[in-house]
Amino acid sequence: MAPMADRGRARSRLRQAAVRETAARQGGVVSRAQLRSMGLGPNDVRSEVAAGRWHAEGRVAVRVGAASRLGRLWRALFEAGRSARFDGVTALQLAGLINWEARTVDLVVPHNRSYRAVEGARVFVERDLEPAAPTRTADAPRSEPAYALVRAAMNSDSDRQAATLIAMSVQQKVVDPARLLQVWRAWRLPRRREALEPIIVDVCDGAHSLGELDFARLCRERGLPEPKRQVIRKGRDGRVFLDVRWECGLVVEIDGVQHFQGLAPVDDALRQNAVVLRSDAVLRIPVLGLRLYPDEFLDQVAMGLVARGESVA
Repeated sequence: MAPMADRGRARSRLRQAAVRETAARQGGVVSRAQLRSMGLGPNDVRSEVAAGRWHAEGRVAVRVGAASRLGRLWRALFEAGRSARFDGVTALQLAGLINWEARTVDLVVPHNRSYRAVEGARVFVERDLEPAAPTRTADAPRSEPAYALVRAAMNSDSDRQAATLIAMSVQQKVVDPARLLQVWRAWRLPRRREALEPIIVDVCDGAHSLGELDFARLCRERGLPEPKRQVIRKGRDGRVFLDVRWECGLVVEIDGVQHFQGLAPVDDALRQNAVVLRSDAVLRIPVLGLRLYPDEFLDQVAMGLVARGESVA
């Protein structure tokens, strides 16, 4: 009898070790299906819960460790169903996005699969799922970042929020800009196409983003005098090209996303300081700002022109 008892205790220790290992990867939460695959049946789960060592987490999971944000993500995933995977902002955060506060857990399921609604989660039902298998982080099934970002942007509360999320994901190298453009172009029926198209192009493809020609057109439509473009000035390292300038000495620099990467802000600061020291006034306008708030930025341009003696319509 003793050898059988010893074997039973050894199996129990192995099962408990497997549970702890799985729980450690999943924020302390393990699904009942996972427990069954480890040889733990309903009676075992009830005993552990009754003893206070485990805690029921919804209908399909138990918590075997301390409560954590990662555990809440996994609980939502288990509750939604087997076909669900992490998506949207949640997938981006698992891929490395930082400094973004998420109010919900984002999940996605194929349009032809059933799922359960989950409190505190939003579930995207999509036809446009990437053809390859989902990527994994610490065994977490999640969408490829480019797909996750497009869905998050399409379901953002505002164009401003979408633009911020797109810019941050690219700047933090969570999403490759070329891949984002590729996924966006291939999307069959994207929501908010008119709003998101210029934002994604501005962030991912600076060569074709809004620039001096578009700014000059906006000035004409607003009734402002048209500026000169690509004005040359002398700088610390030779010639400096200013995006646009009026004879009154007002300069506008239109900053694409490349102006916020690496040492670009340092170079921009040196260039702007050199211009200001020659008595010109410089207004900096991020290209995304000009997309989202053209009236507000053009109001500032008009104020700058009037302050320097220009007449505006």
